[in-house]
Amino acid sequence: MDWPWRPAGVLFDMDGVLTANNAFHRQAWQEVAAEVLNLSLSEHDLDTKVDGGRNPEIIERLTGQYPDAELIARFHEAKEGRYRDLALGQLREVAGLSGYLDALEGRGIPYSLVTSADRVNVDFGMGALGLGERFGTRVLGEDVTRGKPHPEPFLLGARRLGLNAADCLAHEDAVNGVRSAAGAGCRVVALTTTSSEQALLDAGASLAVPDFTNWATWLA
Repeated sequence: MDWPWRPAGVLFDMDGVLTANNAFHRQAWQEVAAEVLNLSLSEHDLDTKVDGGRNPEIIERLTGQYPDAELIARFHEAKEGRYRDLALGQLREVAGLSGYLDALEGRGIPYSLVTSADRVNVDFGMGALGLGERFGTRVLGEDVTRGKPHPEPFLLGARRLGLNAADCLAHEDAVNGVRSAAGAGCRVVALTTTSSEQALLDAGASLAVPDFTNWATWLA
């Protein structure tokens, strides 16, 4: 990958990218999977099947069967409610994020949110981080018919910026998210907040970094 490279736009995942909140999601998944699905999730399950994607698709990975509408609604309400209870008052932005966004705005580079989260969780997270006004362009889980690792979310994110995905930089933290962004044609710089550097590179990331420290300087 050639650096420096000026992207036409930047596409950000939320969980694990804007905020390092994966521990809260993992705990909620373990608790609610046991309660609703009668599944005891191992750390390996959480690492390989849970991270990256929408809840129905994750349930299908875990059980081998796509859930019906009643189960989707019941699980979603329980799991996401538990996540918000655990994360309340605990969310902080990933180091360097605000300076990076300032630099993007100063150089006229548009950016969008591309997340599997629903509107309630996005409003919760953005409100906690004070980022609601900054991410006016968004792709949420309910905006797509095929979630990550399918490329549809990032293709839609680029399109909502009026850009081609191949001209965009994407930031992801999960293997399935990297596959989604890379499959859309984006260049991917992944964050190691959730997955190992090697796993992210193997999934298609061009680079893996711990946070956004010095990324404003990189844009300069």
